[in-house]
Amino acid sequence: MTRVVSIYLPDLPTDRIRRADPSIPPEQAIAVIARSGSKRWVSAADAAARKAGVHVGMPAAKAQALFRGLMLVDADPEMDAAALERITLWALTLYSPIVAVDGIDGIVMDTEGADHLQGGELAMVTKIANQFLAKKLTSRVAIADTWGAAHACARAITRETVIVPSGETVRAVEKLPVSLLRLPSKIVSDLRTLGFRTVGELANTPRAPLTLRFGPEIGRRLDQMFGRVSEPIDPIRTAELIEVSRAFAEPIGAAETIDKYVGRLVVQLIEELQRLGLGVRRADLIVEKVDGTRQAIRAGTVKPVRDVAWLTKLFRDRTEKIEPGFGIEKLTLVAVMAEPLEERQRSSSLVEDEVTDVTPLIDIYGNRGQRVYRVAPVASDVPERSVHRVSPAADPVEVTWVSHWRRPVRLLAHPELIEAIALLPDRPPVSITWRGKRRKVKRADGPERIFGEWWQRDAEMEAVRDYFVIEDEAGERLWVFRSGDGIDPETGSHRWFVHGIFA
Repeated sequence: MTRVVSIYLPDLPTDRIRRADPSIPPEQAIAVIARSGSKRWVSAADAAARKAGVHVGMPAAKAQALFRGLMLVDADPEMDAAALERITLWALTLYSPIVAVDGIDGIVMDTEGADHLQGGELAMVTKIANQFLAKKLTSRVAIADTWGAAHACARAITRETVIVPSGETVRAVEKLPVSLLRLPSKIVSDLRTLGFRTVGELANTPRAPLTLRFGPEIGRRLDQMFGRVSEPIDPIRTAELIEVSRAFAEPIGAAETIDKYVGRLVVQLIEELQRLGLGVRRADLIVEKVDGTRQAIRAGTVKPVRDVAWLTKLFRDRTEKIEPGFGIEKLTLVAVMAEPLEERQRSSSLVEDEVTDVTPLIDIYGNRGQRVYRVAPVASDVPERSVHRVSPAADPVEVTWVSHWRRPVRLLAHPELIEAIALLPDRPPVSITWRGKRRKVKRADGPERIFGEWWQRDAEMEAVRDYFVIEDEAGERLWVFRSGDGIDPETGSHRWFVHGIFA
């Protein structure tokens, strides 16, 4: 079943101002001022300004008198709209084939065809919220069965994410204010005058009197919110996106017919990419059906490609998931991410190339939702900071690990607390208890002292760890450390941890 994600950006104008001018201190309160003739009022305020009592609609003079240090910036709706479009295009490349602008402060996307690439709904909304936060954008993310429900919930919540379980739309929205129905402000004002406050009150009122007075808009929005009427999302498109499409005079539905036309679209797309000197990294197949609904399939590659056969295979492996319903009237193939790709001359040689290209295998796993990556060394003495993930097709990293001490073949994701018996300050443990099992230490080597990286965190100014390689009675070798130097409590807690396992 199709699920919809709504991303609400409540502080888009102020976030845009901060991103444009990084010199603005984080604690500086900002209010955006709109004008209409001689009237000036607050059209947006950041969290610091709201905390001081500034709110949208407040006269600018009152806001300035209320908070002396308030920074006032003139509203620029065109800049805000351009910023929202850029953010939406960024979301298109990351999350879903069907992404669109939602009003002046939001983004809406259909998760079908891409949610498996994000690890499920909970992982997806969490990832979206974290990535927007990393971009210094305040966001509220909601996922529900319909666009209307997701839109309303994203704007009603105070936390970063909410997931409305499938089939529970009515319970989730019945107590929300009618202003979240995406109705014109005049209708909302009139409904409040009549005593309507919540969506549930409006939904339980006979439809005929409302239609007679306000027209069909209220009924349409309610039906869209509760899923009685479909509300397809029109994906964002720009002139920079390369796309090819095929419309059908007679709807198609047979699997072999769909595959045939997908293959033809791939050929057309590759020809256009070749003309521009580009290779595709991520492509979306948009399926438009007779009933007005859309379905999408996304395929990605680890490197830019212009291989017709390979790209066709990536799509045909997943076209079986297309549900044609009453028929498909249009297919569109879009290169949402393309990168420069130069033609390379193959040299003639009687010697076989011993290098095996594993990128096709990486592409297959990636399109199944698996996370494929390589680990590369980082210049750090702290073990958990000495590696980071890179693309599996990234260029070889010149940096290598430099260490005069042995390192375990398996480093635990996080050091695990153990109970240890050892003589302080520098003797190895004589026994440890790890994961409920007591182990007697037969051999040990160490200590290797690792100091904290004070330039990264002030708390590591005095911190040290003493590492030991120990071997128990069963011959298993572990990498353990004591937090601290065994004497000064400022250097650490003096507790023991397992951090790795040797072969």
